[in-house]
Amino acid sequence: METTEWSATKEQVLCQQGILNPHPERVKDEFFAQHAFFDARDLVQVRYEMVRRVLVEGQPVGKTAAAFGYSRVTLYQLRKRFQAEGMAGLLPRAKGPRRAHKLGEEIVRYIEERLERETEMRMADLPARVEAEFGVRVHGRSIERALARQRKKD
Repeated sequence: METTEWSATKEQVLCQQGILNPHPERVKDEFFAQHAFFDARDLVQVRYEMVRRVLVEGQPVGKTAAAFGYSRVTLYQLRKRFQAEGMAGLLPRAKGPRRAHKLGEEIVRYIEERLERETEMRMADLPARVEAEFGVRVHGRSIERALARQRKKD
């Protein structure tokens, strides 16, 4: 297999796994420029090498972060995650809300009360009722998940 063929295949694999570096051009580290082993397209390799330089070699955080195309804050966060989770800490995190931010306790309480009082109410009716009462648009499945979390707590 030719180098260019392997390179294209590797890029496809990295993309499929969600670890293709979106900005390989920002990696200015000399090893990535001089050695074929180091691949700026491999996000986990870039992050690992950056953290390793600081932890093992004692390189300055600011200079190292800049050489790898990251901010100091991001390097500190990655270092902390790596120390707590190992290599898994260097994987990209899912973007978006981390919790049900629309369905707070007040809304969940309202839903539970409606279901208790109005036994004929269907789950399909709840999104419209929540929107009318609180002005918040939510999906029926989000309501089901919120109720399941609440039952787990109780």
